[in-house]
Amino acid sequence: MQLWLGLALWLGALGPLLAPGSAGAEGPRKLQIGVKRRVENCGLRSRKGDVLTMHYTGRLEDGSEFDSSLGRAQPFVFSLGTGQVIKGWDQGLLGMCEGEKRKLVIPSELGYGDRGAPPKIPGGATLVFEVELLKIERRPEL
Repeated sequence: MQLWLGLALWLGALGPLLAPGSAGAEGPRKLQIGVKRRVENCGLRSRKGDVLTMHYTGRLEDGSEFDSSLGRAQPFVFSLGTGQVIKGWDQGLLGMCEGEKRKLVIPSELGYGDRGAPPKIPGGATLVFEVELLKIERRPEL
């Protein structure tokens, strides 16, 4: 399942390139970021290029779950801001602290676009993610 999400998040990053005009007639919608748990004395905030270790649960707007790392008890690890995940994650996870929890409401333009990620994510779907940042691995700058 993690492989599916990793592949789906990676393919989702290509969505705007593969499906131009997926913003719809009403124009592009915005990413919504809600902080569910703040961290006191945050010394390190996530930035582009960091390797993040996350737990997440992904749902459609109707509340149906399409994936979660929690059931596998294995967090998802990826490099932030490098196109490995959907744009909504690359944007919505910036500036997080270890231990912080957020709720991301990601419009389809920043997710999987009009084509979706069948069979679980239909085209045009808004995605709702509950995420928790477990670890930041800062890579030295070149």
